[in-house]
Amino acid sequence: MPDEQQPPNAQSTIAAWRAIDAAANRAAEGLRVVEDFVRFGLDDRHLTTLVKNMRHDLASALQQFSSETLHSARDTQADVGVTLSTNGEQSRTNLTQIATSNLKRAQQSLRTLEEFSKLVHPAVSAYFEQLRYRSYTLEKGLTTTQANSERLAGARLYVLIDGCQNAEKFSQIVAELIAGGVDIVQLRDKSLDDRTLLERARQLREITAATSTFAIVNDRCDIAALADADGVHVGQEELSVKEARAILGVGKLIGVSTHSIDQARRAVLDGADYIGVGPTFPSQTKSFDQFPGLDLVRQVAGEIRLPAFAIGGITLENIGQVVEAGLSRVAVSGAIAGANDPREAAEAMRQSLRGAN
Repeated sequence: MPDEQQPPNAQSTIAAWRAIDAAANRAAEGLRVVEDFVRFGLDDRHLTTLVKNMRHDLASALQQFSSETLHSARDTQADVGVTLSTNGEQSRTNLTQIATSNLKRAQQSLRTLEEFSKLVHPAVSAYFEQLRYRSYTLEKGLTTTQANSERLAGARLYVLIDGCQNAEKFSQIVAELIAGGVDIVQLRDKSLDDRTLLERARQLREITAATSTFAIVNDRCDIAALADADGVHVGQEELSVKEARAILGVGKLIGVSTHSIDQARRAVLDGADYIGVGPTFPSQTKSFDQFPGLDLVRQVAGEIRLPAFAIGGITLENIGQVVEAGLSRVAVSGAIAGANDPREAAEAMRQSLRGAN
């Protein structure tokens, strides 16, 4: 028979309260640093709101403990860990490192709170566990936003094309788009059979391989993987980011179409590398029942720093409205791919974006 669990003695209880007191301070301090980073470093309202909510929920959980008890158990002067530090703790090279190290500090502290509270207040332990899991999701959104802001820093012009009449015409248009300064080319063609679609995807990959232009396949993760494309773009009714990542692996770009601010927020936390925002204007290439329009562009521009491309009916005539609404990245189709001179059309639109920046 296993021994019955014995209640902690006075010495163990004091040690638990000291650990809880120290961990509570570390968790709150760490989250405050992270909030300052996403607020001032990333200028990201969405992530700032998430961290602020976490701080408030942590404070609410800690109110389950008596502050008098915590302070009574505190003994900073006799704490053997106060004077211990490593060289790494004193070294920071950039803002992102400050944020991630402090988020790790908060996560470790939440684990301490979760474990030691089981000795003195078991009911509150689960709250700390849930906060810890929320911090992992926050970490994913933070690091993904930062990494892709850097990776796609120069990506402003995104063009969608179909498979064209034949392989020769397809190669010609892709080459013209690259020459015109297009940063991302997406192959989107629902009419092609799988074999032809794969051939076009491999063509796109081959032509862009020696350039800075990204090759993306719409919807079809299997085709993107076989062609070794740079990534895939999925809609709200296609595979999720998690499912697409399972097929493509890490390192590949996964873009998500979003039609509301809630979908955009979710895409950030799901780990999308960039989002499409729209439809912005009526389009000749795709029909929609509703148009969130420039209002959604303004919402995303005001909240989210993950790379976001306005899409839907964007032309040289209305691109200025998109920029005024806050986004200087656009995804277009017919206005460039369907132009008499795709290179010239791309250059003109690229110039409009450059002037806006």
